[in-house]
Amino acid sequence: MTAFQVQDPDYEARVRKTFAGQPTVITLGITLAKIEPGTLELRMPYDAKFSQQNGFLHGGVVSTGLDTACGLASYTLMPAAADILTVEFKVNLLAPAKGRTFRFVGNVVKAGRTLVIAEGRAFASDGDREKLIATMSATMMTITRPS
Repeated sequence: MTAFQVQDPDYEARVRKTFAGQPTVITLGITLAKIEPGTLELRMPYDAKFSQQNGFLHGGVVSTGLDTACGLASYTLMPAAADILTVEFKVNLLAPAKGRTFRFVGNVVKAGRTLVIAEGRAFASDGDREKLIATMSATMMTITRPS
């Protein structure tokens, strides 16, 4: 694992505040499980309200979890006065999102001054075993908050 330069010693509080300000992830039942420089993990219980016609967690919900994990992992390395915005992402849905719980992990690959490259992994668990169900490659942008 690469050691990253932390620009804001209060990054964890800033990440928690940003997460709490996202109604979409709160509605989906996603919670923060781990915050470290360049890494973030989210968890989500299965809820049929967010499934597709076959009862699997909808691909859009999986993408939302991955985008949030990659974005907030990137945000851990940004300056205190920064904000975060997704520039682009690609998702590979590898297997049906079938499980009782889901885990979304974001890891920074390269942190630049303006752009951050991150990778995400989504896992489904039935309690006994965990299966990789999706991957993401994402580019995040550091933006400056208006004064």
